[in-house]
Amino acid sequence: MRRLCILLLLVAFIAPLGVGAESAEEAQMAGLRLKLQELQAEQDRIRQDLSVTQAERQTLQRAINAIQSQIKLVESQIAATNTQIDITHGEIVGVEQGIADTRADMSRKRATIGRMILFLEQRDQEDLVASLFKYAGFAQFFRQLDDVAAVQQKLLAVVDELKEDKATLERYQLTLEAKEDDLHVLSDEAATRRNQLATVRNQQNQVLTQTKGQEAAYQAAISALEKEKEKFFTELRELELKAASGGLFIVHITADKVPAKGTKLFQWPYTGTYWITQSYGYTQYAKRGAYGGAPHNGIDIAAGYGTPIHAIGAGTIVANGTGNPGWGNWLAIQHPNNMVSVYAHMSSFIHSVGTEVAVGQVIGYEGNTGAVSGSNGGYHLHLSLYRDFFTYLKGDQLYFNYFDGTLNPRDYIAEP
Repeated sequence: MRRLCILLLLVAFIAPLGVGAESAEEAQMAGLRLKLQELQAEQDRIRQDLSVTQAERQTLQRAINAIQSQIKLVESQIAATNTQIDITHGEIVGVEQGIADTRADMSRKRATIGRMILFLEQRDQEDLVASLFKYAGFAQFFRQLDDVAAVQQKLLAVVDELKEDKATLERYQLTLEAKEDDLHVLSDEAATRRNQLATVRNQQNQVLTQTKGQEAAYQAAISALEKEKEKFFTELRELELKAASGGLFIVHITADKVPAKGTKLFQWPYTGTYWITQSYGYTQYAKRGAYGGAPHNGIDIAAGYGTPIHAIGAGTIVANGTGNPGWGNWLAIQHPNNMVSVYAHMSSFIHSVGTEVAVGQVIGYEGNTGAVSGSNGGYHLHLSLYRDFFTYLKGDQLYFNYFDGTLNPRDYIAEP
């Protein structure tokens, strides 16, 4: 009878659990993922609408419409982030349940091992002669010995399974820690989006307040801003020439060799929908004197306020600045071939000087800091690529060279 109980225990604790129908939690997760796809599709539609608005001439109503579209986009991004938080939370609950199930299974197997050891210990304590007299004959006695050997083998098997359960539990715990880290990142991202939404709404209010709803006042404000921008770049040229002639460099990086045009070394700084708002060189805007008579030294790209900006290639952050009158929040990345990419007008950046970044890694968020203008509130990324890059100081502000040393980024960026 004792042997039968032990074997039944083994069958009960070692047999795998059956797989049931899809749980309510799984259905909920599927619904959340579908909602996330719909939100992402909505963001793409809004960005397409913004690209059309940007292509139109600057008018007050279109500026307000564009800012309202930006608000709608950021609201959609917040909703998508919150949905992703819900998905990650659901995954965490699933991992926690897996940990609980594994621990319960380990407890059952430990109990089984205890019963087996107790049985074997009792069997070992019996006198051999006394054991023989318990059975009708030698055949029954030896069958009992075979049963003991079988129990010992089962015991070893359960111990091995317990070791595998321990390894599974450790994997579960690592997964849980990773999910919790993801949740913290998403929570921080949601907070950033809310701050960005407040900024966009403030922009809309400023447009309405400053112009009092009048087209002429709006155009006058834009014209004044562009004149200030032209003055800034004229002064910047003089500062840059002095810094270069006097060797007053803080950082100076020159490419070992400039690759041939068409060599696709880098990728676009955005994923999803984006559009070019100004090309490299003597654009129509540059010809109007916006850059002190100089060509536009990079490309302007827009995808919507607060959109994550990605490093176009792997490298090390070698310089950055905040609140720069011309470039706002900006940073520069030195790539392995000593070419340097610069990202300007960001709402914020998230890495410090000396940080190594991977290609495609998020480095900041689209904004309108510094000297910007436009019918969408000026939200865009200014991306420059340098064969010869240097920084210098003006007061307590760090500047980088604008007028010489650049390349057309599109000559070296692979099309998506």
